[in-house]
Amino acid sequence: MSPPARRVAVIGGGPAGLMAAEGLSARGVQVDVFDAMPSVGRKFLMAGRGGLNLTHSEPSGPFLARYGARAACVAPWLEVLDAAGLRAWAHRLGIDTFVGSSGRVFPQEMKAAPLLRAWLARLRAGGVRFHMRHRWLGWPQGGKPCAGALRFDTPDGETTCAADAVVLALGGGSWAKLGSDGAWAAGLRGHGIEVAPLRPANCGFDVSWSDHFRERYAGQPVKPVSMAAGGMARQGEFVISETGIEGSLVYALSAPLRDQLDAQGRAVAMLDLAPDWPQEKVTAAVTHPRGARSMSSHLQSRLGLTGVRAGLLRECATAEDFRDPARLALRIKALPLTLTRTRPIDEAISTAGGVAFEGLTAGLMLSAAPGVFCVGEMLDWEAPTGGYLLTACMASGAVAAKAVAAFLEGGS
Repeated sequence: MSPPARRVAVIGGGPAGLMAAEGLSARGVQVDVFDAMPSVGRKFLMAGRGGLNLTHSEPSGPFLARYGARAACVAPWLEVLDAAGLRAWAHRLGIDTFVGSSGRVFPQEMKAAPLLRAWLARLRAGGVRFHMRHRWLGWPQGGKPCAGALRFDTPDGETTCAADAVVLALGGGSWAKLGSDGAWAAGLRGHGIEVAPLRPANCGFDVSWSDHFRERYAGQPVKPVSMAAGGMARQGEFVISETGIEGSLVYALSAPLRDQLDAQGRAVAMLDLAPDWPQEKVTAAVTHPRGARSMSSHLQSRLGLTGVRAGLLRECATAEDFRDPARLALRIKALPLTLTRTRPIDEAISTAGGVAFEGLTAGLMLSAAPGVFCVGEMLDWEAPTGGYLLTACMASGAVAAKAVAAFLEGGS
């Protein structure tokens, strides 16, 4: 008789966990996926409501640079599953993809649901078993982290299960109602595992708007505009909210802005309200004689500066700036916007912080807990939106699957 199949528990049914499950199932391993929610992939589906941004088409060098200080840690993952590999994977599911005008890659139908349905059908056909409403409670009191004796809270009460290895794919700390609440962090720390504090990433920020500005411009997009912070500069658009700013341009710079807030108690985003105009041309336009026209009319006529961009200039520039045209011209190209705090972590698209890489093997196994692997957003890395988050999450699952298989075969 052949020996029974090895059993692996995957805890967390997001993209990283499902990719680990797929890789292990394809290697003949019996996989059981446990998730606290009634169904898997809830955050994945929510992220795809406006169009699932699967990955990005930019070259590998700039792509890898998006992972900032953790680029060296993420690089081996992308050698296992990169953007091209992810598109090929989707194609094998029957999901065609296309590159949008921004370089982002989307499914042809734009939606996440068809891809998830096809993915789950393939997993089930491969023998993967799903256990919903199973909230992981950690290990028994006084027990060491291991694959065996996993505790779960279920609608029928507490239960335990044992496995030959476990993949923790518990997500970060945002969007708690979809299952990603970061509650696992305290439990791991209690077992001596280093976990960096979870912090908001790809998040909005609060600004102390005047009542007049808030009432007039909340909800309006700001474009075209450039924003700079922490030695980085990006052009794009963002949105004025009731409490501050949010949107793709803000998310792209949220890491340096958040870090500046943590270090100094406030942060300054530098806005260029005329990104397509060189400073010399802006200065010439603003200092051009305006006759009897108001400065607002002058800026509209010479620079096309109207609406919310003109409102931002009034909100953030000083009276002295408006009295000196040359100084005002400099402000139009470098307008300081003071941020007072990040929005709450549960509002963030993703989180930074998590299980420290220093406590992991190259295969993402906890050095202190043989047979226990960690993947996805619960690791200490971050990336901007644009497909980079999803690509690395899924790639980490593929890396772990390969490493778990080696572990089960007696490797490291």
